Amino acid sequence: MFAATVSSGVIVLVGAVFLACAVEMVEALTIVFAVGHTRGWRSAFEGVVAAIVALVALVAAFGPALIHVPLSTLRLIVGGVLLIFGMQWLRKAVLRSSGLKAKHDEDAIYEETVAELRASGQTVGRDRLAFVMAFKGVFLEGLEVVITVLTLGTSAHRLGLAATTAGIALVLVAITGAIVSKQLSSVPENAMKMSVGILLVSYGTFWVGEGTQGNVAGERRLSSFLCSHVHAGDMGTCWPR
Repeated sequence: MFAATVSSGVIVLVGAVFLACAVEMVEALTIVFAVGHTRGWRSAFEGVVAAIVALVALVAAFGPALIHVPLSTLRLIVGGVLLIFGMQWLRKAVLRSSGLKAKHDEDAIYEETVAELRASGQTVGRDRLAFVMAFKGVFLEGLEVVITVLTLGTSAHRLGLAATTAGIALVLVAITGAIVSKQLSSVPENAMKMSVGILLVSYGTFWVGEGTQGNVAGERRLSSFLCSHVHAGDMGTCWPR
């Protein structure tokens, strides 16, 4: 029973981190390709490397510090952050699926970024604008990944696994983008965001409940089961009694 619980927890953790990282890096890849094709690859790659270094530094700085936070407080913080991000992702995915919000169009974003870069004119030597746009695109999209890695990784005491999973997703997206040599517009981003949103909201509700009412093994399994169904659309309650 314990081995099965650990195994399912690892699967959920890896799935949530991988999907979140893949979605965000697909969006970042669009900006990098627009910058590289329009202004040159040197400054674009420099911006990407600088953003990755900054994101890794954030994980290295704040990851170990979270270990020293009291467990109940950490659970409340982690649960709150995951609920906020999960609800945002889920809300946008539902609105886009229902047609009330335009779907994320990588081709349109690519064209818009190219037009903005061309309108600013070319520069001689190192292109500061290209560097800044590539850095901003990768850093801002990656920041949500860092928060997901830190919150899920520390709450599950598997920060290394979460960081490794994020790294694998980053490499796979980068390799795929390099092979096709264009933005990944055919990736089902909305479906992936909805899945990640459900996972984050379920995780967040569970950890908030654990942080406020303690840790009871039987209720923990029941709460986790109910949360995953409530946020997928079933009726029930998420809070342990």
